[in-house]
Amino acid sequence: MGAHPTAAAPPRPSSLLGGPAGVITVGILLAIAVLLPVLNLAVPPSSALHVPTWALALVGKYLCYALLALSIDLIWGYCGILSLGHGAFFALGGYAMGMHLMREIGPRGVYKNPELPDFMVFLNWQELPWYWHGFDSFAFACLMVVLVPGLLAFVFGWFAFRSRVTGVYLSIISQAMTFAFMLAFFRNDMGFGGNNGLTDFKDVLGFDLQADTTRAALLALSALAVAAAFVVCRFIVTSRLGKVLIAVRDAESRVRFLGYPVASYKLFVFTVSGVMAGIAGALYVPQVGIINPSEFAPANSIEIVIWVAVGGRGTLYGAILGAFAVNYAKSFLTGAIPELWLFALGALFIGVTLFLPKGICGSLPRLRGRRRPPPETTAVARGPLADVPGAQP
Repeated sequence: MGAHPTAAAPPRPSSLLGGPAGVITVGILLAIAVLLPVLNLAVPPSSALHVPTWALALVGKYLCYALLALSIDLIWGYCGILSLGHGAFFALGGYAMGMHLMREIGPRGVYKNPELPDFMVFLNWQELPWYWHGFDSFAFACLMVVLVPGLLAFVFGWFAFRSRVTGVYLSIISQAMTFAFMLAFFRNDMGFGGNNGLTDFKDVLGFDLQADTTRAALLALSALAVAAAFVVCRFIVTSRLGKVLIAVRDAESRVRFLGYPVASYKLFVFTVSGVMAGIAGALYVPQVGIINPSEFAPANSIEIVIWVAVGGRGTLYGAILGAFAVNYAKSFLTGAIPELWLFALGALFIGVTLFLPKGICGSLPRLRGRRRPPPETTAVARGPLADVPGAQP
């Protein structure tokens, strides 16, 4: 008699997180969420272990960038969708949170108007625009942070993927989208502050944004959000859905020929990615203190792709590392060599492209002497749909 099939063992946490590297990534993020606030609030400033408040704000900003980089790696590294317009989703999430923070100011503004933000009073607006209503509620603002970028990603993806727009054409269209948003938000009559954007925030949920405790809480929340997003992304890419996404990346025509609704798979992951970018923008705004149309600039979206490329496309933790590494280098070089920092940053990108074409994390196995097929060919080599029911080789 043949051997009876046995029930599959439940996945171990380490396998769900992508092995030791994923466990280490989540562990570091959780450590940041706990240790940095403690070292800032509980350790006296005279101690060498004290973390200053400005460092909390800087790390918090980097964490928001890491979440944004994860959203790009999910679609580019695992589905082959190169978006050069994700800055639009990031900025829309930021504006949704910024609108709530502006409503929270109330009569404490320069013009003491309890209903209209200062920039509207300055521009002689007589009443609050209809699309500002509801943002006095934090719950409504959080809903808009998810809904607005998600809806935009869904609509954009529906038209693009149903029309089978791929490759460089999709990249150009997505870049045109964020450029159009930038031009629109620069206009004063749009009701979003024009060139100056939204700023001068006072508090969130009654907590002073300038207080150390609030900044520590925002940093911890950002770190937890990145950890949660990493787990969600890892769950997606290691599931049967993820196998189809990788197959779409490596052989889209073959997947479509096998009968899979490719457009639906791409639309789902693109919408999830847009929501992640919007959440990153919402966490970014209260920590930085401003949101303006420059966040829509196409150059910002290109820079996000560079973070992922430097860290290692198709690794997830590489995207987090790339966001931290590139932005830290940018912060350091702007202070060390302000006249030449752009050239130094450009040399860094060129060096990584020439000597580490798969990014830092993607090149580690080769640097350690291990031989294994690269992520781009692994799925094709073993059959990208080998574990998906109904697929034939």
